[in-house]
Amino acid sequence: MTGPDVLTPRLPSPLQEVGDDRFTRRGLRLLLKRDDLIHPRLIGNKWRKLVPNLAAARGRALVTFGGAYSNHLRATAAAGRLLDVPTTGVVRGQELAGRPLNPSLARCAADGMRLHFVDRSTYRHKSEPETLARILRAAGAEEAYVVPEGGSNAEAVRGCRALGAELRGQADVVALACGTGGTLAGLAAGLAAGQRALGIPVLKGGFLEAATEALQEAAFGARTGTWSLDDRFHFGGYARTTPELEEFAQDFERRHRVAVERLYVAKLLYGIVALAEEGAFARGTTIAAVITGRPFPTAAPAGPAGPAASDAREVPDAREVPDAQEAPDAQEVPDARENR
Repeated sequence: MTGPDVLTPRLPSPLQEVGDDRFTRRGLRLLLKRDDLIHPRLIGNKWRKLVPNLAAARGRALVTFGGAYSNHLRATAAAGRLLDVPTTGVVRGQELAGRPLNPSLARCAADGMRLHFVDRSTYRHKSEPETLARILRAAGAEEAYVVPEGGSNAEAVRGCRALGAELRGQADVVALACGTGGTLAGLAAGLAAGQRALGIPVLKGGFLEAATEALQEAAFGARTGTWSLDDRFHFGGYARTTPELEEFAQDFERRHRVAVERLYVAKLLYGIVALAEEGAFARGTTIAAVITGRPFPTAAPAGPAGPAASDAREVPDAREVPDAQEAPDAQEVPDARENR
């Protein structure tokens, strides 16, 4: 089956209260906004960001960008298969072209996405018109609709505003992990007066405030809503982790029977627990944590390549994780280096 109906989401996504003594003993409530349950293939913020771009494309072929473990590439490929729309993924890392596809890229290929690998230097300059035109020519995608890396553009930000609207009156603070700033930009715009959004960046570099503000200006004409960032919980950068974070994630799973995605969601949850312990939230505060994704691979409807292999967590090859010091182009707003 193809057509718009196959993208029908479960909205509003469930809001689940969890009893966690690290919050309750401080007079705090913790809610989980289960955006990971929106759609079996377009998970969480991927559905909210990608669907508005699909509407803008009006059935044209899609081309987008990402790293070797990009959630965004997988979501775009899945949407293309469901809608019978051709997709091309421009993948950072020419050296990957001669290697077997990892499970993430294999999923993209199974969903019909053509993969075009480019060297990392060219990839860094893809927002420049001449470089972008050269990439599109080489990929045979000159007539395709270009979806930015991570899906973050004005259309996506306006789509994410609905996330904030769903949480009006439900929480005082809404927290989420951030890679590109697009979801945060829309979320903050959708919240009611008196609510605030808190972003936990998963990259280091200090670029995200400017990127988020630029996205809000593109979508709404000005900085909008009450939002802030706390960049202390990136654990060394994108796809970096520590035994402490892994232990925390496993403990949270045992406590609440919620699968914790490691590259984003674990850092978000760790961050808000740490902030609670620091006394950053006044007694009586209700905190909603947006669960934007789930571990990959996951059990999902069988596609051309059959069902997902397992619920094991895929760990990116270190060669496929970017330099943690590499600051993204604020105009391009990348795919959180590269898995959001």
